[in-house]
Amino acid sequence: MRRIILASASPRRKELLRQLIGNHFLVYPSSYEEPPQQGLGPEELLIRHSVEKARDVAKHFNSGILISADTSVILEGEILGKPHLPDKAEKMLEKLSGRKIQVITGLTVLDLDSKQEISESESTNVWIAKMSKEQISAYVRTGEPLDKAGAFAAQGKGAVLVERIEGDFFNAVGLPLFRLGKILERLGVSVFEEDFS
Repeated sequence: MRRIILASASPRRKELLRQLIGNHFLVYPSSYEEPPQQGLGPEELLIRHSVEKARDVAKHFNSGILISADTSVILEGEILGKPHLPDKAEKMLEKLSGRKIQVITGLTVLDLDSKQEISESESTNVWIAKMSKEQISAYVRTGEPLDKAGAFAAQGKGAVLVERIEGDFFNAVGLPLFRLGKILERLGVSVFEEDFS
């Protein structure tokens, strides 16, 4: 059995990976700081961040398969970060109200045994419902938007803001499971056949 390492502190990614392979993986968050990168589009930037996170964690292991991801919400080419304050969350949600956004994830899978590194991106279109100021304020008061990219969680209370999704739903949560499964297959790991116990 191959050891699987998730290079992320995100509880959402941990839950999604558990859905795919059970509890049989290690969580080792990256200490990589995401510096601003000039001249890169959102997809290139998110792939760059996922690569750097993977390489940072790889220094601590000599075998296994390491999974790293970086997800952002994009509105008209602008990457929206995590609003850590309620007033910033409200402003961000006002911008998103009634709009189509993209959720893009840069995904890197590093096979530490064969030294193969595969990096790809996944993009999901999300249509956000029109929201009143009262709805936005009420949602922000739940506290859910404060540590979420784009100030909403499609898998939480924010689900009622999502009018429709085109593409991989799991990508909108933070880990594109379809693409991850395909990459693992290319590395000789089948989520159906592998014994992860």
